Amino acid sequence: MQFLLAFVVVAPLLGAVAALLPAPPGLKGKNPDQAVLRHGVTVTGAVLIATIVLAVGFDHDHPATMQATTDISWIPALDVRIQLGIDGISLPLLLLTALLTFLCALYSYSKPPAGPSPKAFVALVLVLESGTLATFAVLDLLLFFLAFEMVLIPMYFLIARWGGGQRQAAAWKFILYTLLGSVVMLLGILLIGLKSGTFDMVALATDNGRGLTTSVQVIAVLAIGVGLAVKTPMWPLHSWLPDAHTAAPTVGSVLLAGVLLKMGTYGFVRILLPIAPDGMRTFAPYLAAFAVVGIVYGSLACLALARTGAKGDLKRLIAYSSVGHMGFVLLGIATMTPTGVNGALFANIAHGLITGLLFFLVGAIKDRYGTADLDTLAGATGAALYGRAPRLGALLAFAAIASLGLPGLAGFWGEMLTLFGAYSPAEGLSRPAFRTFMAIGAFGTLLTAAYMLIVVRRVCMGEHTPHSRLSPPDDRAEQAADASQAADGTKAADGTKAADGTKAADGGPQPSGAAGTRPAATTPQLADIQTYEAAAWTPLAALTVLAGLWPAVLLGLTDPAVQKLLAGGKS
Repeated sequence: MQFLLAFVVVAPLLGAVAALLPAPPGLKGKNPDQAVLRHGVTVTGAVLIATIVLAVGFDHDHPATMQATTDISWIPALDVRIQLGIDGISLPLLLLTALLTFLCALYSYSKPPAGPSPKAFVALVLVLESGTLATFAVLDLLLFFLAFEMVLIPMYFLIARWGGGQRQAAAWKFILYTLLGSVVMLLGILLIGLKSGTFDMVALATDNGRGLTTSVQVIAVLAIGVGLAVKTPMWPLHSWLPDAHTAAPTVGSVLLAGVLLKMGTYGFVRILLPIAPDGMRTFAPYLAAFAVVGIVYGSLACLALARTGAKGDLKRLIAYSSVGHMGFVLLGIATMTPTGVNGALFANIAHGLITGLLFFLVGAIKDRYGTADLDTLAGATGAALYGRAPRLGALLAFAAIASLGLPGLAGFWGEMLTLFGAYSPAEGLSRPAFRTFMAIGAFGTLLTAAYMLIVVRRVCMGEHTPHSRLSPPDDRAEQAADASQAADGTKAADGTKAADGTKAADGGPQPSGAAGTRPAATTPQLADIQTYEAAAWTPLAALTVLAGLWPAVLLGLTDPAVQKLLAGGKS
């Protein structure tokens, strides 16, 4: 178990180095680019298998106990140790990270992102995976900070080099926000380490703040909380997120939403709740207030983007939805109750599965249409996705419904538990204030349902207008031909083409005569879900259903660990 956990953390880093080296002659194959992409699939697949074996070997009867632990002295002068370990809180996040990274590598193998050398792309994804896995596995505060920062540079280059429009500005905004937050967070970490005499997260959690004065805890929570809130992201420190998601490649958006945002909320649970409980109790009402503002703000921003004529970008809309969903996670943490924190951890995993799937789908839609503009997607055809790519449209509708929190799917349980936690917060917190926050959060769920249903109606069903404002790339040539025929009188008055210029519904030529005519309402088909897309998306859809129907699998892991964490290390 110790070896497996160390392998899970280190293997992606070694794989990144190997990706940059020249491939051995026998492994080059006919296409060197495909060879390095295959290397990425192999390494991430091995890490996923090792993580699954780690989960199978995990002692599920004692999920509150740190398991697979490693403790090696690293910097004796500062008492910094290489400490690794997992419990019921970190294990689900390890599995989520390993799964999403493998699916991204698998997707990229069949559809490499447009940009520089795939070698650099694969290496950056693997470094990103190593840093994220290390964040969830380390048990030393300074190592946590190093792992927390390790992911910034890879994500910066993924956005700046493989992103879309405005990628340079978005990448700079991402790196500046997160680095500034991290500087403040480092000061808080050093304050805790110097005042307590150790950076051991397990020892500090067991002490439960008894070795730190209230003023030190307040300052530490403020400093560390700012850095974690930027990464989460919490309103009003969220403004880097929509730009980063809009500009990032599909794989970058999936990893950013699916795993990087979880690092911030994990820090709140693993560090601030057990190590500085008095400081957290001071700031909990403010954290909850910012959380519910983020829920409503994110939903209103999505509604504004979804309305007709707003020229809203679908990727940007999903990014703003993440602000709202992560608001529920923060609200659950702010309650400082087992119910609320369990709900926050469940919502973390559900958001990673559902929003990861949504970004995969939006990327596929953008590839097919050449745009993610909602007005274009809705107005390009009266049938939209249901008529042009029915399986793709059905999966988008499923992901949207899961995101709005339909009972029976993963998105429901996290939001419900966080609202229950807000109804009865921890002792010392204002019950009327938190019940107000609960009511605002519940209103936010209605707004979430509203904008998600609008997106499904517009993108999947389309706007039934007689003439499209814009056409998808594969239909423009046909409309130009129609216009030319109409100019010289060769187009029939009923909207069908003349016999010598007829086209079948699939765009191919047909013999002359009545059988070759095509009604104007018939819509050319888009490529539906491809095999490689189904391979990358099916696990996320299946786990969304499984977590929704069988939440005890996840809650059985997190609840004992959360109970122990909030009790000051006592089971």
